[in-house]
Amino acid sequence: MEAQRAQNNPGSDNPDGFGVAVVREDGKWRCSPMSKTVLTSLSAAETELRELRSAGAVFGLLDIDDEFFLIVRPAPSGTRLLLSDATAALDYDIAAEALETLDADISAEDLEDADPFEEGDLGVLADIGLPEPVLSVILDETDLYADEQLGRIAREMGFADELAAVLDRLDR
Repeated sequence: MEAQRAQNNPGSDNPDGFGVAVVREDGKWRCSPMSKTVLTSLSAAETELRELRSAGAVFGLLDIDDEFFLIVRPAPSGTRLLLSDATAALDYDIAAEALETLDADISAEDLEDADPFEEGDLGVLADIGLPEPVLSVILDETDLYADEQLGRIAREMGFADELAAVLDRLDR
C-alpha cells in the first residue's frame, strides 16, 4: 500500500498545510505554529506537542493540503487522535500512520470505494469544550475545506482569534 500511495501522490512527501499547537492553561487559549515535519509524521507531531510540557490541555491541529485534518492530543495513557477523512490514507502516509495508530481494521480496498469518513476519537476535545455531537456536525460539513472545519472548531471552543493570528503569521 505504501508504494501505491507514493505512486498516486508523488507530492505527498511535502504537503501544503499547517500545524498549530493549542494550549489551554489558566483559562486562556494559546496557539503556536508547529514545524512542517508534523504534516508528514504523526510521531513528529506527538513529540513536538509533548515538548510543550503544559499543565493544561495540549493538542495539535494539522491541516494537510486542505484535504483533511488530524487532531492529535498526547496523553499519559496514549495519544488520542481524530482523522477527519480515513480515505486520505490512500494518498497520504500520515493518514495511513494515523489509521495504524488507531488500530483501524480498514483495508485499502474498503477505502477505495468509500465516501470520506472520520476515524478515531470524536470525544478527543469533549472535556475542554467541544462535545462529540458538535464535532460530528462539523465533520459532516463536507463542503468545507479542512482549514475551514478547523476554523469552526476554533470558533466553537473560543480560540478563533488566537488561531487566526498564527495563521496570519504563516501567510495562510
